[in-house]
Order: sequence, then C-alpha cells, then structure tokens
Amino acid sequence: MNFAAKIRARRAEARTRKAVSRAIDAAATPAMRHELTLLAQSQLQGLR
Repeated sequence: MNFAAKIRARRAEARTRKAVSRAIDAAATPAMRHELTLLAQSQLQGLR
C-alpha cells in the first residue's frame, strides 16, 4: 500500500468513527445505543 492510499484509508476510518459516534449519541433509547456500540466493536475487529 503506498503512502497516499494509507492516508485515504485513515481518513475513511476517521469518517466512519465519527459517523458511528454521532449515531450512538443520537440513539433514541439506551438499548439502541448499546446495539450500535456492539455493532461498531464487531466491525472494528473485522478491520484489523
């Protein structure tokens, strides 16, 4: 992976993290917040 691709990948991951954080903050119920947190954690493990 070249340098530019690494930068693009990091930016994409940052955008995804920000979007997930906003979704968790805007969740209507604690159960939905918990489910989004679990989903985000499972997705993160798949990226590594």
